[in-house]
Amino acid sequence: MTTPLQDHELNPGSGHSPTPRRPRGGRGLVPALGLGAMVVSMMQTLLVPILGTIQRDLHASAADVSWLTTATLLSAAVCTPLLGRMGDQYGRRPVLLGVLAVTVAGSVLAALTDSLPLLIAGRVLQGASTAVFPLAQAVLRAELPARRLPSAMGTVSGTLAFGTGLALVGAGLLTRGDAPDYHRVLWLATAVSVLSLVAIAVYVPASSAASGGHTDWRGAAGLTVTLVLLLLPISRGTVWGWTSGWTLGCLAASGAAATIWVRVERSVPDPLVDMRVLVRRPVFFANLAGLLLGFAMFSQFILVSALVQVPPSAGYGFGASALGASLQYLLPSSLVSLVAAQLAGTLVRRTGPRRTLAMGAVTGVVGFALLAAWHSSSAAVLGSGVLVGVAIAFGFAALPAVLLAAVPPEQTAVANGVNSVARSVGSAVASALVATLVATAGQGHSPAESRFTTCFAVASAAFALIALFARFGMAATPGDHRHAGAPKAAGKPGAGPACPACPAC
Repeated sequence: MTTPLQDHELNPGSGHSPTPRRPRGGRGLVPALGLGAMVVSMMQTLLVPILGTIQRDLHASAADVSWLTTATLLSAAVCTPLLGRMGDQYGRRPVLLGVLAVTVAGSVLAALTDSLPLLIAGRVLQGASTAVFPLAQAVLRAELPARRLPSAMGTVSGTLAFGTGLALVGAGLLTRGDAPDYHRVLWLATAVSVLSLVAIAVYVPASSAASGGHTDWRGAAGLTVTLVLLLLPISRGTVWGWTSGWTLGCLAASGAAATIWVRVERSVPDPLVDMRVLVRRPVFFANLAGLLLGFAMFSQFILVSALVQVPPSAGYGFGASALGASLQYLLPSSLVSLVAAQLAGTLVRRTGPRRTLAMGAVTGVVGFALLAAWHSSSAAVLGSGVLVGVAIAFGFAALPAVLLAAVPPEQTAVANGVNSVARSVGSAVASALVATLVATAGQGHSPAESRFTTCFAVASAAFALIALFARFGMAATPGDHRHAGAPKAAGKPGAGPACPACPAC
């Protein structure tokens, strides 16, 4: 039996009584933050369907054009934890506005240029938008009463998934015809970013929740080096070769840099990422689950799009166009994710985030297993894709709630930022794996059907691991039972009701 979330918040680790929360979020707060989250996913996927168009228009090689996705990935990984921490320290609203202003600037630069280096620079600026999602989660925690948090988190998480579908459809519609122009897609990115900037400025209130402190620039530099050395070979491995000196050298250097970074973070009084929080069981396994969720989400996006575009003469596939693949096979999954996120928010409040995450993961296992076993009809691919969309929405809604229950309020944004980085790493691994396995035998040839089956099976296994982590890995230990929804002694006489958003309740 569960009880509703209460409108109070405990500062974890303080040992003080819960202080009443003064809710200030108006009706426009959640839609405004949801629009910001939609910008995040749009910036990550908007150019993927039109890389061939850009390559042709700029007379560039495929390897050079692939930097448009690599640059955004690296920028997102580097900026997200730092900007999340700065939001915790100096206030989320000003950091949100700054991030979106940089995103607008990057979108305008990319839309105006015909130079590949300048286009890559614009994509670097757009990559900063990934910090919007963890900052939005922190704003929700600070501004909303606890009973509204799960539903609001579900809404914002749902728009994150929906933005991917919108980006795919928008890119397809704006570049159809005999003379496709990629600049139109980048002007769409500009328009959505400006709209989000205005919405955040109007509806997100200034908060006094900033914790202050000094920015850990040494930690930021160490994390930057570690992530760049890790993600660069993952994203470029298919170009460099997986056993090349560049790839293996960068991976080895990344491990060494990570060791140094951890030592630095343990030695400073106000670290960018608190290692004590990072190794708590719920946080550690939530980040592993985030990595696997990013892997599964990007796998669906790439694999389904590639599968349905294979000509039927190959013995499988439907010969769909890029626009048809987006509209008919990917958009329905994104729309379902938007609705499923609302249900996930309700389930988080009633049953807890761990059970919600596990239910979603099991749905994902079934969805990808069906794709692996049965992808000979459009209906089968659509139905399986919908199941995967539900699983992704449940994951996006549940993981922030797991983190909310495990970290202090002043570390909400940076904790969600690290989780976002984990998802980015998972997406990069998925992209590299799919590019390696689903490789064509030559110009005009389709990949073997068994390679798609293998990739779908691997994605199903990823969701199976998420289910195991949710069931056995994220249970809070007694020392970790410090959450924002209820007193530490929840359930004891006179201590107040339990909080169903906490895994330990």
